[in-house]
Amino acid sequence: MEQYALDQLKTIANVSTTCKRLEMTRRERLERWAECLERSPRPHLKTLHETEYRPIADRLALRDDGTPISVAFADPILRAAGMESDSYGEAIRFFELSDEELHDLVCFCHFGERVSAATVARRLRKMAGCKPDGFFAQLRAFFG
Repeated sequence: MEQYALDQLKTIANVSTTCKRLEMTRRERLERWAECLERSPRPHLKTLHETEYRPIADRLALRDDGTPISVAFADPILRAAGMESDSYGEAIRFFELSDEELHDLVCFCHFGERVSAATVARRLRKMAGCKPDGFFAQLRAFFG
């Protein structure tokens, strides 16, 4: 499946902007991303290489297929809420994350070539401030 940013789509299709954007809080967006990761048919996703060493313009434009960010962008609900692409910079903007927070979720230096979709989902829920249900779920969240 090919994915395009809204500006790219406008060059090849008539895009109506009359639809009202879906309103979601930051917490709801992070939760939805976590749900998408948990439903992902790929249990392991690609990481992005050395995000912290790239010049800021390159870092913000960084993207790849099969990453946690591309899983979020594939979700029609998140796109309806205003996610415009699957770039690193768009993930920072749309999910209201700091560069450091996103780096901790998707960078190669934390996980190697691949990261478990479930691991990223757990970290997103923690960022969203969601409390896990049950004693063992709380232990898993505490110890990562």
